[in-house]
Amino acid sequence: MAPRTHDSAPENERPEAPRPGPPPPPATRPGSTDATPAASRPRSRRPAATGSPGDGTPGERGAGPHPHTDGTGSHDTAPTHRGDGSRPPSPGTQPRNTTPTGPDGTAPGDTAPADPDAVAAAEGTGGGDGSVAAGRGGRGLRLAGCAALLAVALTAGAVAVGDVRDGGGAASAGAAAVPEPGPPAGEDLDADIGALQTRLRSRPQDFGGWATLGLAHVEKARTDGDPSRYPRAEHALKRSLELEPGNDRALAGHAALAAARHDFTGALRYADRALEKNPYNERALCARIDALVELGRYDDAAEAADTADSRRPGVPVFTRYAYVQELRGDVGTARRVLEQALAGAASPADVAYVATELGNLARDQGDQRTALRHYARALSADDAHLPALEGRARARAASGDRGGAVEDLERVVARSPLPGPLVALGELYEAGGDREKAREQYALVDAWTALARAGGVDADLDTALAAADHGDEGEALGAARAEWARRRTVHTADALAWALHVAGRDAEALPYARRATSGGYRNAAFLHHRGMIELALGREQDARRHLRAALELNPGFSPLGAREARTALRDLEAAR
Repeated sequence: MAPRTHDSAPENERPEAPRPGPPPPPATRPGSTDATPAASRPRSRRPAATGSPGDGTPGERGAGPHPHTDGTGSHDTAPTHRGDGSRPPSPGTQPRNTTPTGPDGTAPGDTAPADPDAVAAAEGTGGGDGSVAAGRGGRGLRLAGCAALLAVALTAGAVAVGDVRDGGGAASAGAAAVPEPGPPAGEDLDADIGALQTRLRSRPQDFGGWATLGLAHVEKARTDGDPSRYPRAEHALKRSLELEPGNDRALAGHAALAAARHDFTGALRYADRALEKNPYNERALCARIDALVELGRYDDAAEAADTADSRRPGVPVFTRYAYVQELRGDVGTARRVLEQALAGAASPADVAYVATELGNLARDQGDQRTALRHYARALSADDAHLPALEGRARARAASGDRGGAVEDLERVVARSPLPGPLVALGELYEAGGDREKAREQYALVDAWTALARAGGVDADLDTALAAADHGDEGEALGAARAEWARRRTVHTADALAWALHVAGRDAEALPYARRATSGGYRNAAFLHHRGMIELALGREQDARRHLRAALELNPGFSPLGAREARTALRDLEAAR
């Protein structure tokens, strides 16, 4: 079913009107700037992370309106890592919170903290706690330093914004009326958050304002790559549910937060609860698609996309619909849907978002010229749109413009130091012979992972991919197994296959590599991984076929991975 261009929901059943602003990216393509941290996406075109400026959410790509991976966010992208790097081991996994929670997300008998300033103070230590310093040997001290630098960069803007106390200050009799808050629009989230906090100081019982503040913190964390904001988001959303139990705005916000933390089972649960209250809640509809994608339930995700399209057609739904089609191997439909969404995009933010998704789709098919044209359109609409800048960097690298790619990625990581662009930049440095700079980027990935875990993010997919390519093979395998136990997607199958290969367990790896490549979804990195596993097993004919397929699909899929694939093919031909 093709996405529609009108809204057929009866007005009396649609409590939420569509709101301006860029749609939330799909949840997780691994390694993308739009991470909810999803994707998500292994790369920058997975479903963007849940909880973006519009009223939608991300998937296995990233967290903008469309899923590709990375980084956190869920939104799945093609992995940006290769398999022979020399990254130092990442810090050990921190214990996860296993406290049981009630249906509103609050631990039994608990209430949300009464003083958000205390929450902010607790978050201020971000990832600079002993868990980072507990790294192996002297490297732990270096990671602690990296984490401190990340924490300073990520929280500098939050100091000026402050936070609001639940009962702080009664409104004076002559105070001007404060307009009802809308969802965060994305253009100036710091200003939006400040305005919401000011409003809540005078109207602390405004459950809708608390829900909107929670979503604003989720979106700010996504755009800045700052997981230390997630506890603030959780506090605000819990406060909204305390004031108005079961309100769909807070439940949809919890779905966005859970997806941003890569808790996709929780995201699905909250989205379903929100839709029971309001079947037309756009953010919940989008979060549901993202969660199903990230859980590997692709047929269910397609059905959810059809439902969302029938209820709330628009850019957030169209981009997710397109990603689901891509995962099922229908690239043509995905492209047509995105072109339709771009034709109907009204705001610069929507144009930038959809044009970037079209660029990512073209880039993944090896059409770098078309990809660069789409990124140019995205950046002309919004010259600060980081996913477009990251996508342009990757397309430039694939086209041989290493200098331009490095320049773009340096700009991206200066503003949003997420694993995907950090690893991509490190690999470009490594390909150019600057191993010291490359190691610095890989160490920052470790530091970000520690900060993410401190903010409640499940970062095992990011850890598995980065550690397998640039570090500790034991940690990579442990993280990949943990992620596979939680969700069985093509991206987690590939990550586990590659981690097993790096650990020298190729016979175990091959079934997972086959699973990652046997569906309709075509990903050059997955094909490269399968070919290298087959080569290690002596299956030379199969290895030759899949390594060629990877390079035919996207000759520049990775600076190091593509080089490795070419070298392996040359060696195979020479041995004939």
